[in-house]
Amino acid sequence: DLPWRREPTPYHVWLSEIMLQQTRVEAVIPYYNRFLERLPDIKALAQVEEEELMKLWQGLGYYNRARNLKAAAEQAVQQYGGNLPADYGQLLKLPGIGSYTAGAIASIAFGIVRPAVDGNVLRVAARILASEEDIGQKKTRKKMEELLLSAMPEEQPGDFNQALMELGALVCIPNGAP
Repeated sequence: DLPWRREPTPYHVWLSEIMLQQTRVEAVIPYYNRFLERLPDIKALAQVEEEELMKLWQGLGYYNRARNLKAAAEQAVQQYGGNLPADYGQLLKLPGIGSYTAGAIASIAFGIVRPAVDGNVLRVAARILASEEDIGQKKTRKKMEELLLSAMPEEQPGDFNQALMELGALVCIPNGAP
């Protein structure tokens, strides 16, 4: 039961995915809640002063992620009326959004069949496929994205991605036994 899963709007999914990069879920929850209280939508994020944004982000590290959030919010306001686009390719054009984050937003918030492949998902896929390829290599990630795309269900692709993320985080842990 995670706050961003209760109301998986594009903004909530995006914010949670950026906050969760390199940070544990338990640590993110209070930051996420505080951030949303002050910046409840993309327009508020686009307008916030950098000093306040950095205070809200303080403790999460990697401050460039917060700057990219603001830059992407500004672009979303200018180009999409304050919304994130319901298109994987357009999401990729926003600052700080790569294939994983775009896949998460597309599938969870918009129901678009698109994998969200991070380290957790790579471990699950590698173990299911009994693959010994280096999951740290870009070509392996690309191959796994293609395999997962072909295996994804048309219905509830976001649940599929979140299930893989959860398996990787809780069961197929780094350096754990397959």
